[in-house]
Amino acid sequence: MKPGPKNLITDINGLLVGNAQDEALKSGATVLVGSKPFTAAVHVMGGAPGSRETDLLAPDKLVQEVDALVLSGGSAFGLDAASGVADGLARQGRGFAVGPVLVPIVPGAILFDLLNGGDKKWASNPYKALGEAALNDVGDAFLLGSHGAGTGATTADLKGGLGSASVVLENGLIVGALVAANPLGSVIQGGSRHFWAAPFEMQQEFGGFGQAAHFDATHEPNPFAHGPMQGANTTIAIVATDASLTQAQATRMAIAAHDGMTRAICPSHTPYDGDLIFAAATGEKPMTDANADPLLIGHAAAICLARAIARAIWHASPAAGDTLPTWQQKFGKSMA
Repeated sequence: MKPGPKNLITDINGLLVGNAQDEALKSGATVLVGSKPFTAAVHVMGGAPGSRETDLLAPDKLVQEVDALVLSGGSAFGLDAASGVADGLARQGRGFAVGPVLVPIVPGAILFDLLNGGDKKWASNPYKALGEAALNDVGDAFLLGSHGAGTGATTADLKGGLGSASVVLENGLIVGALVAANPLGSVIQGGSRHFWAAPFEMQQEFGGFGQAAHFDATHEPNPFAHGPMQGANTTIAIVATDASLTQAQATRMAIAAHDGMTRAICPSHTPYDGDLIFAAATGEKPMTDANADPLLIGHAAAICLARAIARAIWHASPAAGDTLPTWQQKFGKSMA
């Protein structure tokens, strides 16, 4: 198992990612779009999710493929980002055929970033435009950290962000992850520079510092230091593969990937997080072992997601009005 050439979810052929953000708003949107419709599924473990079209992704529902998946800031307002993506796809002539009408299928999920220091006094909801701008930005290379849906993300003690990672399995299948990391919990061990995801790091992609030599749980940040607010956080992600999966198999991949969230964030899946993972399968490559491959794909998805979460925080950049420091601001001076 090794990282793909770009170490991004777009190492999977046919998947593109676009970001859009508003620096004054301190928020943004990210879209994953396929060159053609792809199998999609979802699994939710957080207590305060915000989502669109997720019921459609159950294996027993009519539509088995989607045109795009959207991650957005903005809490409930951010659900409108998927509408902007759907409008743009409709103009491209894409969508599920219902007689002569094409209906783009665009599930989405949101995180809460309304109290991050940005200007939220909009006259009209800005997220539809951000969604369309993200669609217009799609490509196979994209920036991590304070971009797209991760622009205004935060953690318990550091600025959050947008992350991605990939792996190539020995059987040739590729697995990748894309995440907007905005958890109530912390991604670092005991307030140190060491990431919880350190055991799964590849090629020093987030500093290569390994695990803390001595972990003292009394130094873990208190997630409720400023008072709990229901729905005030959330980590939302997409895990993807080029394997041919059924919607039921894709659901299992999403379930397995939650292990990666738990490995990278402490605590995760709280009542105040809307933690949600989409799964995407392009179907470009057949599985060679019907028993072993689904297990390996789920395991790889969890590893990719843990790494992507750490990379999101590692790449975060500071901006005026931030309420928390970035990892680089707090620990970068000690990297020498």
